[in-house]
Amino acid sequence: MKKILILCTGNSCRSIIAEALINDELGEKAKVFSSGVEASGQVNPTAKKILKINNIWRQEYHSKKLDTMLHIDFDIVVTVCDHASQKCPIFAGKARIVHQGFDDPHGGDFEAFELCYNQIKSQLVPYVKHLLI
Repeated sequence: MKKILILCTGNSCRSIIAEALINDELGEKAKVFSSGVEASGQVNPTAKKILKINNIWRQEYHSKKLDTMLHIDFDIVVTVCDHASQKCPIFAGKARIVHQGFDDPHGGDFEAFELCYNQIKSQLVPYVKHLLI
């Protein structure tokens, strides 16, 4: 099973949404984690709401600091914001580091979260699936 890390700044919106979508889509093919280079320590309530509406929320999803993930031998690390891309550490081993940025919906209305969700679903999920081929 491949291990994938989705990395952003606060690990409260984009990376949590991506973690849920990719876990849902890939099932047993991969285990997806998320974290933040400056983790907020909480999941944005609207991000959680959109995942619940789409029936892919899991209680295990929570905001995690990057240093809690460094012991995992990831196959792929995906940065979903420019700040995380610039601050992404060097991962030992075979981790392939890629970037695909999305606008941060934090502070926006529900439609901003829907847009982010739909962009991640239509752009990032197929991209990650392609990387696993």
